[in-house]
Amino acid sequence: MMKKYVCEICGYIYDPTEGDPDNGVAAGTEFKDIPNDWVCPECGEGKEVFAIEE
Repeated sequence: MMKKYVCEICGYIYDPTEGDPDNGVAAGTEFKDIPNDWVCPECGEGKEVFAIEE
């Protein structure tokens, strides 16, 4: 099962089953496989502010 990640700044949840198709991340892409230059679609912060959703 793929884990969801939450942006600790704005609360956006990255769900790998949905991906982020508006920003070039296909459904089924695990968080670790997202390019390092991807940013939160809600607040623009980088991957480093995301944590595994508990």
